[in-house]
Amino acid sequence: MNKTVNINIGGLIFHIDEDAYQKLTRYFDAIKRSLSNSSGKDEIMKDIEMRVAELLIEKQKSDKHVINNKDVDEVIVVMGQPEDYRIDDDNDAPGESKEPYYPYTKTKKLYRDKDRGTIAGVCTGLGHYFGIDAVWLKILFLILFFGFGTGFIAYIVLWVAMPKAITTAEKLEMTGEPVTISNIEKKVREEFDSVSNKFKSADYDKMGNQVKSGAEKIAGGIGDVFMSIFKVFAKVLGSIIVVFSTVSLVGLFIGMFTFGSTSFMNAPWQKYVEAVNYTDIPLWVFGVLTFFAVGIPLFFFFILGLKLLVTNLKSVGSIVKYSLLAVWIFAVGSLVVIGIQQSTERAYDGKIVQKENISLQPTDTLKIKFVYNDYFSKNIYDNDDFRFEQDSLKHEVIYSNNVTFQLKSTDKVTPYIQIEKLAEGKSFTEANQRAEKIKYGFKIVGNELILDNYLLTEMSSKYRNQNVEIYLYLPEGTMFKMDDSVQHYDRSDNEFFNLHFSDKNYIYKVEDAQVKCLNCPADENEYDDVEGANIETNVTGNDSVTTTTVKVNGEKVIVNETTKPMPPAPPAAPRKSGRLTTDSNGKIIKN
Repeated sequence: MNKTVNINIGGLIFHIDEDAYQKLTRYFDAIKRSLSNSSGKDEIMKDIEMRVAELLIEKQKSDKHVINNKDVDEVIVVMGQPEDYRIDDDNDAPGESKEPYYPYTKTKKLYRDKDRGTIAGVCTGLGHYFGIDAVWLKILFLILFFGFGTGFIAYIVLWVAMPKAITTAEKLEMTGEPVTISNIEKKVREEFDSVSNKFKSADYDKMGNQVKSGAEKIAGGIGDVFMSIFKVFAKVLGSIIVVFSTVSLVGLFIGMFTFGSTSFMNAPWQKYVEAVNYTDIPLWVFGVLTFFAVGIPLFFFFILGLKLLVTNLKSVGSIVKYSLLAVWIFAVGSLVVIGIQQSTERAYDGKIVQKENISLQPTDTLKIKFVYNDYFSKNIYDNDDFRFEQDSLKHEVIYSNNVTFQLKSTDKVTPYIQIEKLAEGKSFTEANQRAEKIKYGFKIVGNELILDNYLLTEMSSKYRNQNVEIYLYLPEGTMFKMDDSVQHYDRSDNEFFNLHFSDKNYIYKVEDAQVKCLNCPADENEYDDVEGANIETNVTGNDSVTTTTVKVNGEKVIVNETTKPMPPAPPAAPRKSGRLTTDSNGKIIKN
């Protein structure tokens, strides 16, 4: 039967039998004797005790477990003997190794490295644990923060969850080194020597001069504050630059492929890009040249951001710099040449003009409207610059709504319509050939002018800003009506003709210098183009007939006539019945 005692090791209470206690006490005394001449002995002993306490906790099977000699022997095997781990640089023989063999499995624990970290040491601790440079983890967090908004939350969570490496044993566990007496003493001596070197390298004469001059001391302090602020600002600016350049480079790389720079991709919109490609240069050449012209400056921008974040970042080398500069100059020069060639493809405008007279009686009112072809579209309000379609014969054509309408006056007796087909090219001949290939239709049926709201051209002509301009010339005195479809294509001068959108039944009359609206309401007289008309309302039977007339060549002409049913008369009020009575005074009253 052995006697047990309670001991405190590293702030933890253990139950240990007397023999094991004596052995552990002798072990600690031997360590103290071996460290008698070591700097930082107290710090080393504190870390050793905490490490021994961790090993003893692993041996405990329950709260009532008593530490015995076997447990102490196993701890000593892991920690090593004091005389074997004593570090004395002056006494060690060259090439002699005193490190004994003991079983150890290299494992790491996750801690925050506040000593080497910038903010909280999260990225530095993760770098130790995963064996990678902490700067890449910082870049990852910045990308997540600016790109997806989760980097800040993840950093705060890790900051709270990860403990900080405070003791020497924890710092060794963080880097995966065995927590033995030798490594603990090495770590403490390294930190002690680092602090000692800082004191030894200090310029005490300079410090003395600063103490003598209070003004210089204050100025130096202010300078340090500004330098600290500048360093923080540089870190933030570097982070923004790194994130911006990284996202831009990734987007540019993806765009190079989706732009049609590879032969195995055929995006639905690739035809549109080819249609505006005014040269015969393949699209993948555009993609590659654009990638280098924009991507190389972004790469150097990325390097600049890294240098602001990491002060001792190595340079990429002169060979790489000059090679990338040469590639960039070639890419930019090629794009300039291609751009000049592109502009020459649109240097000239071609035009084909078609005229046709409109037979109209003096008493007729010309009706104007736009129509669509339901084979290409089901909507009159389409506004497509251009798109690719198939006609009824399954031929690919370019479909466009680049159609405009303008109303103008003429001194001729007969009204006429003028259709102008326009296109661009690198010469007048080529531009006129493209304009001539434009297909546009219209027809005149009685007093009605029907215009197509689209044009067609061949695929071989490509898109060269093909459009159709319609000019309707009307002599003075001509009356006309506009369908509400015209408002989407009308480009007339408002000073001459102002289209009123509120009603398609408005009637207009061409006068000397302006088109007047004969039956528009007075509140729409914005351009002084509303002319009063004679409006009569007659009641015939149960209908109300409203007739609008104007005088043409001295004769009254009906321009609008509407019939509405009269509202029913309100029912007559019912007669009230009563009776005559007499009051108490004998007077006759009516109830």
